[in-house]
Amino acid sequence: MRLLVIDTATQALSVALLEEGVPVARFHEIVGRGHAEALLPAIAALPDGGRADAIAVNVGPGSFTGVRIGIAAARALALAWGLPLHGYSAPSLIAAQAAQIHASDEPIAVTITGGHGELFWQCFTADGLSATTPIASTAIATLAMQLEIATLYGTGAEALVTARGHGAAVNLYPDAADYSLIAALPALPPTPIYGRGADAQTMAERAAS
Repeated sequence: MRLLVIDTATQALSVALLEEGVPVARFHEIVGRGHAEALLPAIAALPDGGRADAIAVNVGPGSFTGVRIGIAAARALALAWGLPLHGYSAPSLIAAQAAQIHASDEPIAVTITGGHGELFWQCFTADGLSATTPIASTAIATLAMQLEIATLYGTGAEALVTARGHGAAVNLYPDAADYSLIAALPALPPTPIYGRGADAQTMAERAAS
């Protein structure tokens, strides 16, 4: 069973081919906003042009644009190749990665850079596999007063630790090659998890507002 994993929900562009859960090829680079130009070449550079038996894609939350780019590419490839497609959430993968270095019984708190001065966040059990709170988007100043967990993980960790003036920040980006850490979790539909209202509206939405 070969799986193509596509992850563009954060500043990282991350793709990997997993064979029976083991990474056989990967590309992982912090590209900022360059996902649209770099994603398909990164997939094409994988063995067999990224051909697999199934596709998994990060559905967010994170960058609205990044989430949409990843899902659009995954849907197009799944349709062209006739493959099953499912999603997974950004916090779930970061939490599972964090659990590999988390030396505490304290819950794992994942924070992901959002927009408009907010962070996406979610808490998990110490093994990183069970969410204990829903995904939320909260202003950094407000979350600094609410979230007391000492060590924070994810792309928003440093900003939150700075805002509250204590704790430790571990900057983690979701890495497609680590997908096997969450492979046993229930699959999500390949539709975006935005975490809050989208910044942009369609013409129809603007006309209705």
